[in-house]
Amino acid sequence: MKYLFTNVVGSFVLDDQLEIIDSLPFANMQEYEHKENTEQKLKKRHPQLTPLPLDKLPKVLLQFKDPQYYNAFYAPNLALTKAAIKQSVTEDIFVMQTIANINELDKTINLLSKRVREWCGWYAPEVVARISDHEKLMELIGGRSRTELLKELKESDTMGADIPKVHVDEILLLARQVRELFRLREQHETYLQKVMQKYCPNVMELAGVTLGAKLIELGKGLKHLALLPASTIQLLGAEKALFRHIKTGARSPKHGIIINHPLIQNAAKTSKGKAARMLADKISLCARLDYFKGEFKAKEYRKELEGKLKEDHSSLKSGNNP
Repeated sequence: MKYLFTNVVGSFVLDDQLEIIDSLPFANMQEYEHKENTEQKLKKRHPQLTPLPLDKLPKVLLQFKDPQYYNAFYAPNLALTKAAIKQSVTEDIFVMQTIANINELDKTINLLSKRVREWCGWYAPEVVARISDHEKLMELIGGRSRTELLKELKESDTMGADIPKVHVDEILLLARQVRELFRLREQHETYLQKVMQKYCPNVMELAGVTLGAKLIELGKGLKHLALLPASTIQLLGAEKALFRHIKTGARSPKHGIIINHPLIQNAAKTSKGKAARMLADKISLCARLDYFKGEFKAKEYRKELEGKLKEDHSSLKSGNNP
């Protein structure tokens, strides 16, 4: 009995004692990728070849621990590793990196906006007090003088100090830089929408661009998200509360980041847990449809959810009436 065994080094013929009696080493990775050609050559030399049984594999592998094979294994394994790393770059990477950067931009924008407000408060306190929206404030003070701002807000005078221009320029410079961060965030959202529209249209349609991307990030990729049970998707982002519940017996969380979805936000307080469970179930289905390249059904799911939640809200409302 003769056996055929192939690895990254080459194809080998083994006798019934599992000793190597013939071999054809691979000259490069292309030969390994088309190893059937090399195997056919050995089968012509040895017509009675049979594939190596799995129970005999451990004993055969021991032979390749010989130092003579070290160099032969090194180059092919290095090439396989490089190829695997190259192929591991998927759309998941871009979705997760983009939403992570959006989250970091939000933190940075909030921090710097507060700094601009405090700094500008010495220069034009009326403007800071009247405009609560950070982005609008940056747009105004970054492109107008104090006189123009006061005129636009219909203020005749200001309590702000007459700060020298060299100091004002620094305040306005920071405001303009924060304004650019807002624009960068908008560009990221536009880019993210394009990527998700092609990669996971069902998840994007049902969960939205930002929430859908956060779910993919927390789920460690679309594949993993598709394989998660709906109950786990429901609690993504609430891991600390869940571990606290397990450790101390505190109240179990009913939802994670999907609480930010409009369908749950608009649900009655007593129905938010049920709404989160229903939404997580549909998101799980959408993730599977996207990963396994199924049809587009997110709009149907959304319409179904809206109908059920509307019925629950109506029944709850009528039940509270005398």
